[in-house]
Amino acid sequence: MKKINVGIIGFGTIGAGVVKALQSKKAFLKEKSGIDIIISRICDNDLKTKRPVKVSKSILTSSIGKVLYDPDIDIVVELIGGITPAKDIILEALRQGKHVVTANKALLSDSGYEIFNFARKLGLSVGFEASVGGGIPIIKSLSEGFIANRIDLIRGIINGTSNFILTKMAEEGINFAEALSIAQDKGYAERIPSLDISGADSAHKLSILALLGFGVNAKASDIYTEGIVDIEPMDIQYAKEAGYAVKLLAIAKRTRDSLELRVHPTLVRREHLLANVGGVYNAIFVKGDLVGENLFFGEGAGAKPTSSAVVSDIVAIAGVISSESKAASRPVLFKKTVKNIKRMGDVETRYYIRFYTLDKPGVLAKISGILAKYRISIASVSQKEKSASAVPIVMMTHEAIERNMAKALKEINRLPMIKKKTVRIRIEG
Repeated sequence: MKKINVGIIGFGTIGAGVVKALQSKKAFLKEKSGIDIIISRICDNDLKTKRPVKVSKSILTSSIGKVLYDPDIDIVVELIGGITPAKDIILEALRQGKHVVTANKALLSDSGYEIFNFARKLGLSVGFEASVGGGIPIIKSLSEGFIANRIDLIRGIINGTSNFILTKMAEEGINFAEALSIAQDKGYAERIPSLDISGADSAHKLSILALLGFGVNAKASDIYTEGIVDIEPMDIQYAKEAGYAVKLLAIAKRTRDSLELRVHPTLVRREHLLANVGGVYNAIFVKGDLVGENLFFGEGAGAKPTSSAVVSDIVAIAGVISSESKAASRPVLFKKTVKNIKRMGDVETRYYIRFYTLDKPGVLAKISGILAKYRISIASVSQKEKSASAVPIVMMTHEAIERNMAKALKEINRLPMIKKKTVRIRIEG
């Protein structure tokens, strides 16, 4: 039976989860794959903190070199996160002729194109299923299962923290700060949660999906991104009354020969499957020209789902190595199928708009006049229960150009009868 040696760099929550999975599933994996996967080295700066898994001290090291330069190690698993020194570690592992598995979404968003091309030139494999959607097999589906398809749309909930917060706000009518506090108490949100609630984490993941689905090399900084911090309970309630749920969506959409790439809070019709994805779960909707519409659903984070994806990559690459064929590597394939990334200002979509205005005659006419000036057509309008000093007015528009909407709202927000900054949420589906 073929033996494959693995070196793991990073022994935190995810690293410990991977080690535990490889240990507890050793016989199971051996029986299913015909390969004996051996953990040869585990590297981490902190070797004193107690982990939820027992390993022999003889395989522990704080020296990255003992993993990278060990000639017997076949696969290096990078689980330290971040860009530096993770990028250097992965590139050096490849130079040393070792295949790589990583869960590092930030690095792949920043340098994935470079890393994948480098690995391909060397005839080596890079596994990264765990970088998007935890245990959801979206990477293999896009790169292998849907290889015959022209992908037209990828739309998903790919950050469990934000989805949990929005779900709590919807279910309990609480505000953002209260929902965030609950998420932190339950361990679903970090002490400093900015990466999740700003939409940045979703943008990292969307850039990876865009590379696989459309061949577009876009960094997170190339993607229009809005977070959820400005969403208020009243917006969630008004959306519900209109038949929508509010979700933080990552969207990659083909429009003619361009690609829309954007992350932002979105109104999704209640009957759409994405609208009913609650809590910390992720869901990714993919539409291809042959396969039609598909929805991938599951836990998007945590030690167990992520370990499932990492181990899947290890076993798949181990199978490549055991075939003893130099041509049998699993390169990441991407072909650009759109000409360019569409500027956000050119995006056309429908909008939910909430104005907070003085309750005076002529206010609605003034707002409507400005919207008409910028060719924004109103689909519906309703005046909500007023407070002591102002009244919320909620509008739903027909499709409008983003640039025009931004100009209209800038002008409207300068009106003396507008008491709070106007809230705008885009509508999908």
